[in-house]
Amino acid sequence: MRTQGPFGKLRIWIRELRVPFLTASIVPVILGTLVALIKTGNNDFLYFILTLVGVCLLHAGTNVANDYFDYKGGTDNINREFITPFSGGSRVIQQGLMSPREVLVEAMILFGLGALVGLYLTFTRGITVLYLGAIGMVSGFFYTAPPFKFASKGIGELLVGLNFGVLVVLGSYYVQTKSIAIEPLLASLPVSFLITAVLWINEFPDYKADRETGKLTLVVRLGRRKAVNFYRILMYLPYTVILVFILLGYLPLFFLIGLLTLPKAKTAVNIAKRFYEDPQNLAPANGLTIAIHLQTGILLSIAYVLAFVNKVLGEIIPNYMTLF
Repeated sequence: MRTQGPFGKLRIWIRELRVPFLTASIVPVILGTLVALIKTGNNDFLYFILTLVGVCLLHAGTNVANDYFDYKGGTDNINREFITPFSGGSRVIQQGLMSPREVLVEAMILFGLGALVGLYLTFTRGITVLYLGAIGMVSGFFYTAPPFKFASKGIGELLVGLNFGVLVVLGSYYVQTKSIAIEPLLASLPVSFLITAVLWINEFPDYKADRETGKLTLVVRLGRRKAVNFYRILMYLPYTVILVFILLGYLPLFFLIGLLTLPKAKTAVNIAKRFYEDPQNLAPANGLTIAIHLQTGILLSIAYVLAFVNKVLGEIIPNYMTLF
C-alpha cells in the first residue's frame, strides 16, 4: 500500500466517498424542504441540516460499501474497458490506495453515523423517518452486498430512483411538516427519473465487466442497443411529468423553468444513441446526464422559492395579484 501524507490521505477519502456524486442526495433534500416551506412558511434550519447530513452519510456509506462488494465480487477487477470518471467505482482498492478492510470499516462508520442522525430525527419528528431511513439503508448496503445483491437482480435502477428521489424528497418534507402529502411526491418524480438515468447511462461502460461477473443490471439484461431506448425515455419523462402535473394543477406554474434543461437532455440522448457501444465517446453523455440532474433539481428548487415569494407578496400587499 502506498504511503500517503495527511493531505494525500484526505484526497483518497474524498475520492473513495465520491463526493461530487453526493449532489444526488443534496438536490432532493433541498427540494423536499422547499416544498415544505410553502406549507409551513417557516422551515426549521437545524432539521434541514440534520436531514442533509444524515442522507449524505447514508449515500456515502452506500458508495463505499458498493466499492468493497464490487471488488469482492470481481466486477471492478476485470473492468478493462475505458474507465470514465462516472463509472467503474473509485478503484482505490485496485490501485492499492486503501485496503479492502479499510473500505469496509469506512462504510460501516458512515452507515453508523447516518443511523444515529436518523434515530435522532425519528425521536424528534416521528416514526416515519425510521421507515424511510430503513428502506434507504437496506437497499443502499445490499445494492451489491450479499445475500440480496439488488443490482444483480435487475432492481437496482428502481431502488436508486426511489431512494434518491421519492424517499428523500418525502422524508425531507416530513421532517419539516410531520406529514406526508401528494405534492412532494409529484415534485420528486423529475429528479427520480433523472437520477435513474444517471445510473443507467453509467452502466454502459461497465457492461462487459458486469455481464462477466453476473452483475445483471437492467442494461446487461436488455443489452446496450435496447437499453439506450429506455435511457431516452428516462431523459424525457421528467419534462412530461412537469407539464402534465402543472396542467392538472398539482404543481406550481413556476415549475416550467425545469424545462430549460430539455435541450441538454436531447443532446445527451443523441450522443447515447450514436455511441452506446463506445464508452470513450459516450463519456460526454455521462457527464451531461449528471449535469442535467443537478441543474434541473436546482431549477425546480428555485421554482418553489419563487412560489413562496409570490405567496408571501399575496399575503402582505393589498390587491396584489399572485402570478401563478
